[in-house]
Amino acid sequence: MSLWSIIKLTFKYKKSFFLSIIANILHSIFAIISIPLLIPFFQLLFDRVQQNPQVQPTGRDLNLWVKYYLSNIISTHGQQQALLWVCASLIIIFLLKNIFRYLALYFMIPMRYGIIHDMRNDLFKRLLTMPIGFYTNERKGNLLSSMTVDVNEVETSILSVLESIFKSPVIMLGSIIFMLLISPALTAFVFILVILSGIIIGRSVSKLKQDSFSAQEAQASLTTIMDESLGGIKIIKAFGGEKHQFDRFAKENSRLKSIMTKVINKRDLAAPLSEFLGVTVVTILMYYGSLLVFDKTLEPETFFAFIFAFYQVIEPAKSFASAYFNVQKGMAAHERIQKLMATIPEDELIHSDGTHLKFENEITFKNVSFAYEADNMILKEINLHIKKGEIVALVGSSGAGKSTIADLLPRFYDPTSGSIVIDGKNFKEIPLSVIRRLYGIVSQEPILFHDSIYNNIVFGRENIEMQQVEEAAKIANAHDFISALPEGYHTSIGERGAKLSGGQRQRLTIARAILDNPPILILDEATSALDSESERYVQDAIQKVIQNRTTIVIAHRLSTIINADKIVVVDAGRIVEVGTHEQLMENGQMYKKFVEMQNFTSL
Repeated sequence: MSLWSIIKLTFKYKKSFFLSIIANILHSIFAIISIPLLIPFFQLLFDRVQQNPQVQPTGRDLNLWVKYYLSNIISTHGQQQALLWVCASLIIIFLLKNIFRYLALYFMIPMRYGIIHDMRNDLFKRLLTMPIGFYTNERKGNLLSSMTVDVNEVETSILSVLESIFKSPVIMLGSIIFMLLISPALTAFVFILVILSGIIIGRSVSKLKQDSFSAQEAQASLTTIMDESLGGIKIIKAFGGEKHQFDRFAKENSRLKSIMTKVINKRDLAAPLSEFLGVTVVTILMYYGSLLVFDKTLEPETFFAFIFAFYQVIEPAKSFASAYFNVQKGMAAHERIQKLMATIPEDELIHSDGTHLKFENEITFKNVSFAYEADNMILKEINLHIKKGEIVALVGSSGAGKSTIADLLPRFYDPTSGSIVIDGKNFKEIPLSVIRRLYGIVSQEPILFHDSIYNNIVFGRENIEMQQVEEAAKIANAHDFISALPEGYHTSIGERGAKLSGGQRQRLTIARAILDNPPILILDEATSALDSESERYVQDAIQKVIQNRTTIVIAHRLSTIINADKIVVVDAGRIVEVGTHEQLMENGQMYKKFVEMQNFTSL
């Protein structure tokens, strides 16, 4: 990842970019102009200007020209007025210099934070379009770190790039030209020392980008552990896992400390080292320049101006050290962000033209096999027909492949081989958003958001009237408890629905699933224990929503299985038995064994 990748981020904000550059250049010009004004000040201070006008100079000797104009002013207005004129000029120049410095920062703000705003939006949008399989392999801490820490590092690097490229070089160049006009030999001598100093500083902060990348990876790991721990705090306490989690955290925290110590040591070394080398160079400059003054080769006031000009060079040069550190960190952070942005998202047709697909006849699995990883096939040659209006119960032991079959229907994953066809049309030929509008999904663990009940039910849908929401809630046996809440449908339910009971959360997810009256319902029956009243409400809601609707149930309750039109028994990724309850009890082996061993919850 190059410096150019950071600069390209500014292109969208051309107006702010160019206004900031212009203001930076003007700030630099006035900073440079302030240097020659020091010469007349020192000349007046040391009384080294003749009051009678001299002959107009013809050469390029800056000192002679300053003396010529200053002597004219003194002869016309007097020495005190000349001093007042020089001081007033210095004040005006420094005022303009700092006005343009402020304007440079002012124009930079919309660009600086606009880039970060766009980057966060683009990154979050990309994360939302990633396939489900992406989240199986990616740590959540990495993603959270990219959205926060990495984006902030890029912001800092943008500021450093603009400062170091469009302001500091102009000041340095102007100051160097001024120094060359005063004494080319002295300037050459100084910059030999500066180049040697730069080589020393460069070696001292080598490999910063690599170390910064490692630090950001360690920060992401730490964020993952914190997120897991806070999300699973009940389990940690229930199993006495506090020490285990703390040890994990402490180990990763120590690794981060070690890496950051190395990074910060290199960063902190840059400033004092550059200051020491700068003082060394200035001391040598003062010694060598004083010899020139003693030899009458250089006048004292010109030498003072030369030192000030050199200071104008050395300060930006010192800032390059910290800018280099920030840019290296920013490049490492941008590389991590670009790695995420380069990941192939889901079907690019996820946002369709609004076309609706009608489910008329059946969904067919044709020799479908699926693997999360190439060498571990989860589903093997699945052949299954799901007719419109059927209730299909998927039955099998944990890990048999039931949930994977259900996940293939809304294309959370695509088959590794084989095909899934709806009314004769291959799923892969249909935009994702069109396919997913066919389904209402009720997951085993209720997934709700820190928002109002209304927004959780209408989630992802637009132009939904309250009457529709209430109707869905009534079918899901949720309307009564919602109405009893102080703010009704506008009640905030807390993080993950923490303010509601387990049964209430499940009923909300059912209401959300049926709001659009989808033709197909995918239901993963909850196995969590509910009190008898909540259980009754939930089961009654389920029975109502599956009537006259194509339903695929990952079944855990015998009552649901018995009422299914088709029971599909899955074992080790294969369909081993298909039939009704009566057929399988009479002719089946595995299903009958499941029932006899009471593997299902009886109501």
